[in-house]
Amino acid sequence: MKRLLFACAMLPVISLSATVQAQWPEKPVRFIVPFPAGGAADALPRLTGEKLSQKWGRTIVVENRPGAGGGIATTAVARAEPDGYTLLTTPAGPIVTNGIMQKLNYDPLAFEPVIILGTAPIVLSVRPSPQFSDAKSFIAYAKANSGKLNYGTQGPGSNSHLSALAFAHAIGAQMTAVPYGGSAPALNDLMSGNIDLFFDNMGSSLPLHTAGRIRILAVATNQRNSKLEGVPTLIESGVEGYLSFTWFGVFAPPGTPPALAARINRDFAEVLAMPDIRSRFDAIGITPGSGSPADVRALVISEKAKWEGVAKRAGVTPKQ
Repeated sequence: MKRLLFACAMLPVISLSATVQAQWPEKPVRFIVPFPAGGAADALPRLTGEKLSQKWGRTIVVENRPGAGGGIATTAVARAEPDGYTLLTTPAGPIVTNGIMQKLNYDPLAFEPVIILGTAPIVLSVRPSPQFSDAKSFIAYAKANSGKLNYGTQGPGSNSHLSALAFAHAIGAQMTAVPYGGSAPALNDLMSGNIDLFFDNMGSSLPLHTAGRIRILAVATNQRNSKLEGVPTLIESGVEGYLSFTWFGVFAPPGTPPALAARINRDFAEVLAMPDIRSRFDAIGITPGSGSPADVRALVISEKAKWEGVAKRAGVTPKQ
């Protein structure tokens, strides 16, 4: 009898939850991007947002809120209502690595994962210079001029920062970090020669490499990339075991009902499977993502452990 009464008591709650999700969305949905316009982190939510706006029959508002290595935007989403109308679309940094080198105003693991938008290899890009003609000669130059090179980062603890730290540690050279608010301003300074190198996702760097405004010397994967003809891997170039990639994910505020996150996941997955979206992602060097919210959470946990290990080997102690 008690079980029956409990089940009956729960029926209105279950019914209400299902009704709310069936009606969602009833108003515009905001995609909060932690970095400036001009990079892959900004392009992916805009591309998928066009399709989702048609599917949902609602306006998608993409808001760029750069600053603090993505911390300003991520903190804002952490404090947003958990109703699905505010979503964080971000590279790995604000969720996985930023907490290694700075104190955060939010708990990265408290967000409700939605889906992985896409993945991209990390590439080593350098300013245009006759001295930096290929990866092996650049590595030799960096070793011979330890302490003289400057590298850009998307902020302390970002993927670009830790990738550069791992590279410097692997080749035994000292380099100076120059933090920016995202990939776009760092790439602008790389083109201008104000910094010497930048580790970033291929999606942001490829168009500038193709245009001859920067030079991609190597890719941080096991195999060469078909879009970078003649460009070797860092492993081929003498940096043993060096691998790095980045991913872009969608996260809902803490407390968002898992069933609502799963509903949004299904809609994103449908869009990411569209041939024209896959083609547009491929054009900028991004592999469309997939996976369930549980898959996203597992990736976050494994990536966090990996990069904490990288930081430790490079002499950076993760914050507690």
